[in-house]
Amino acid sequence: MNTITEVQPPQARKRKQIETPMDDMIQMYADVPEKNFRYCPGCGLGMAQSAIMRAFDRLGLDPSKVATAGGSGCYSPLAHYLKSSHIHGSHGRACAYATGLKMARPELTVLALQGDGDCLSIGGNHFIHAARRNIDISVICFNNFGFGDTGGQFGPTTPKGSVTETSNAGMPEAAFDACKLAIGAGATYVARSTVAHPAHLTKMIADAIAWKGFAFVEVLQNCHVFWGKRNGMPQAMDMLKYFKDNSVRNTDTPQEEWFDIPTYAVDEKNMKFVLGVLHKEARNEFGEDYDKLRQRAMAQAVGVSG
Repeated sequence: MNTITEVQPPQARKRKQIETPMDDMIQMYADVPEKNFRYCPGCGLGMAQSAIMRAFDRLGLDPSKVATAGGSGCYSPLAHYLKSSHIHGSHGRACAYATGLKMARPELTVLALQGDGDCLSIGGNHFIHAARRNIDISVICFNNFGFGDTGGQFGPTTPKGSVTETSNAGMPEAAFDACKLAIGAGATYVARSTVAHPAHLTKMIADAIAWKGFAFVEVLQNCHVFWGKRNGMPQAMDMLKYFKDNSVRNTDTPQEEWFDIPTYAVDEKNMKFVLGVLHKEARNEFGEDYDKLRQRAMAQAVGVSG
């Protein structure tokens, strides 16, 4: 007869220097199916999910007090593989749902989990206005350089010159720098990491969740099945090595080089990924300001009626 060892909830466990074993992490935070697993073999989303769970554990979060929002894309099953509550809504609307969640239930830890196309293309408007408000949500954007869920078409972060299903002669357009866009829109915490740097990624996500205000983390993740194989990296390890070889820490790089637009043309390759916290700014959080406004309005209404 098999016995199941009950794992203590995170708030009851003593914090240790060593990381919690992954089996315990899965039991505490994950709801993973035994079959019909949606990630492609070697997909970076599995590594990203591991980093999110480790961030939850590092912060001692109770999954019953965490809510996530998402839309459409390769990443969309990820939130269903967590024990936290989740809204799976329309394509690109995660920030809108997350804003509503945080306003209605401010005591919850709220994350918007999105792909690069979901967040920055069809969802771009919702994203920039949530950042502008500085509402206390964390947006984790999984950037795989294209629309993987529909076959590998180019998207807003596809490196110029790279080959995709819909740019077989090379992407002619310049890519968005997601982090620079977030900063310009008003995000008060902005960071970048990759799935090839799991310890660093865990810290960036944990710090974003702990931040009071709108936090954004760009997660560079491999899609070797579509983007990689068309650009000389057909295996997961090819792209992970590529991220490793072409990443630098922001502490070792001049600030004027943090937001260089990536290109992957045959005659011009500039794929330096600058990792780390790229922006921090103390600013009033929207929910708290709105609550004060609501209280003033209610007091004025009582005064008028009295």
